[in-house]
Amino acid sequence: MDLSALQHLLGLAPGRRVVCVGDVMVDRFVYGEVSRISPEAPIPVLTRSRETVMLGAAGNVARNVAALGGSVALVGLIGGDAEGHEAMRLVGEESGIEGYLVTDPGRPTTLKTRYVSGQQQLLRVDLEESRPVDGDCEQRLVRTVRDAIDGAGVILLSDYGKGVVTDAMIAACLEAARAGKAKVVVDSKARSFARYGAVDLIKPNALELAHATDMPTGTDAQVEAALARALELWDARAVLVTRAAKGISLAVRGEPVRHFPTVSREVFDVSGAGDTTLAALGLALAAEAPLDDAIAFAQLAAGVAVGKVGTATVSPEELVEAAISAHLAPAEAKVATPQRMADEVARWRAKGLRVGFTNGCFDILHKGHVAYLGQARAWCDRLIVGLNSDASVRALKGEGRPVNDLESRAIVLAGLGSVDLVVPFEESTPLKLIEAARPDVLVKGADYSEEQVVGGDLVKAWGGEVKLAEIVEGYSTTAAISRMTRKEQA
Repeated sequence: MDLSALQHLLGLAPGRRVVCVGDVMVDRFVYGEVSRISPEAPIPVLTRSRETVMLGAAGNVARNVAALGGSVALVGLIGGDAEGHEAMRLVGEESGIEGYLVTDPGRPTTLKTRYVSGQQQLLRVDLEESRPVDGDCEQRLVRTVRDAIDGAGVILLSDYGKGVVTDAMIAACLEAARAGKAKVVVDSKARSFARYGAVDLIKPNALELAHATDMPTGTDAQVEAALARALELWDARAVLVTRAAKGISLAVRGEPVRHFPTVSREVFDVSGAGDTTLAALGLALAAEAPLDDAIAFAQLAAGVAVGKVGTATVSPEELVEAAISAHLAPAEAKVATPQRMADEVARWRAKGLRVGFTNGCFDILHKGHVAYLGQARAWCDRLIVGLNSDASVRALKGEGRPVNDLESRAIVLAGLGSVDLVVPFEESTPLKLIEAARPDVLVKGADYSEEQVVGGDLVKAWGGEVKLAEIVEGYSTTAAISRMTRKEQA
């Protein structure tokens, strides 16, 4: 999706109303480190360091709609338990979400607890009941859907098979959508999608499509055949299948299947990526975007989401940055703001990677610089280079410097394989960047002592270390400029 189309769509999204109906869950993530095996059984011992809790399933769809600027009504079921109160609290903390949650005191709120060490999920413990809701609770949900639809452009049915999306609920959604001239989009874990009736769009993934049609979905041709079969089996107006790295394929009745490739991105955690796709797709359709633009918007959002930990949301600012990065050369994409640096460091650290930091003017890049940065990179998994701005270089080196402007210096540095991120800074020292990055290793040249390294005391205080890289004799920017000056005067 090009930047102008994205910005136009983001401008239309604020205030667009979406109704999200389905199974509401509480997602709990327990993080820690594993350093030993239990003497009681051959299992890892997790030393707990922190815990996060957030809305999951239909709740996560709602969170993503709100994060992208939409207004969302969340219709679902909770139990009369502590987790139900937790879900209500979480909904109340989300400014863009209106909670239409019905309480069933006879069932538990669905809770999924994940135990994570480094980038590895060790165990998931589920507390749930999957029987279909009925009786008074079902009737209250039906009435709630009718109340929530007012002013909405889209109803998103998020069916995780936990009992909320009954036939009566589906009929209520279709009736409310017809009355309100809204679209209905379904994302379901069901074996068959026929029960959803004449909805506007059904969004299975490739595996779900394969199960529902009993057909393979590995290649484009196989997906096309499975989609044709799906339209024979179901009354939906269109079927959109998400295919991970292979992109998205769309079948609309009476039209040939179309394939939408995706931009390759680093994948860290696919948890909730389907929810993000559904939310972005629904919000774009509520904003009356063409289906092609809605799909591109959803792909961009999902690509950002898989680079995050857990059931994460995606912001408009992150989408804009992703769109810009997708059209940059690899070197340009490494040049970052301090905020993006902090975000990248958080992702690296979640993967258990060792982060290094060094800084300098790097005015005329030479052999000594390349050797220095290569040595710095050998001490870490990811290397950040703080780069003095032009004004900062001038203050340090005097008039006539830098020889190369900031953009030129940044791109050349970013082109080196040893450099993972280049972050310009205006100050005379990179102390603010060091505080924001909190590197595991801080690197300077061996012409400094450890006591002279700016930020060294901070890095040591939080458990990091200071390393002094060897200097290649005979190479320096000052010497290079001096040699050029002598040649010009000769």
